[in-house]
Amino acid sequence: MADQKQQEVINSWGLKSWTYLSSLRQQSPLIQCITNFVSMDIMANTLLAAGASPAMVHSILEIPDFTPHTKSVLINVGTLTPDWLPAMKAAAGLAKQLGKPWVLDPAAVGASSFRLKACLELIELKPTVIRGNGSEIIALSMASIGSTKGADSLHESSDAIESAKSLAKSSGSIVAISGSVDFVTDGERVVGAHNGVPMMQKITASGCSVTALIAAFVAIDPTHAFEATASAFSVFGLAGEIGMELSLGPASLRMHLIDSLHRLDQDTVLDRVTITSFS
Repeated sequence: MADQKQQEVINSWGLKSWTYLSSLRQQSPLIQCITNFVSMDIMANTLLAAGASPAMVHSILEIPDFTPHTKSVLINVGTLTPDWLPAMKAAAGLAKQLGKPWVLDPAAVGASSFRLKACLELIELKPTVIRGNGSEIIALSMASIGSTKGADSLHESSDAIESAKSLAKSSGSIVAISGSVDFVTDGERVVGAHNGVPMMQKITASGCSVTALIAAFVAIDPTHAFEATASAFSVFGLAGEIGMELSLGPASLRMHLIDSLHRLDQDTVLDRVTITSFS
């Protein structure tokens, strides 16, 4: 009986995930990405493959005119500079003012005090979702530096669950942790998305790309950001699983992942999305 109930939960997540993906393809929301130089290409291609419309607009001079037309904003601090930080704050602040969702990717937040301070200031602007790896979420929760290896994680995603719950409660954001299992929490509920393959960690900016997909799914349904975030994790991971079946290594996986995301169909999503409760 317990196994049957668990299967029903998994099946319901498959339906939710397909609803988000099919709605994204129909609506093609405009997603503003203020992101790093490393991730721009793959992030834009991920959004296009999923059905969204990406815009890599980061000049502070354009934000008053452009940001109001977007459906969500993504801010990624991967190649953070003092010149870009005001634009990030302006876009996040305007999104908050207009009631639009925005997503923070605190890449390598524990690498320097400048980066940590910037992310803490951005969190004050109430991101809808914060997505990071285990070390990044722990660093943010503890407001400390030294717990990351650049953008790589020194912790398993499961190591950061309690830190993520604490951060979710203090920030009011949905907190998402990438790893071998991707966890999502609102401070009380915790679910894990089990789709994906280890080789995805060998693709530069794959984490940035899943954050972009989260921003797109949240744009479809801002009032259910918890469900949208978990669904985005699983859909992206599923595309990686299918892409891996055709790949020889990281370079070909990158190509096949994007192709697989574009080609995902209802039966595959319903059958293979795997999200379970940990709360």
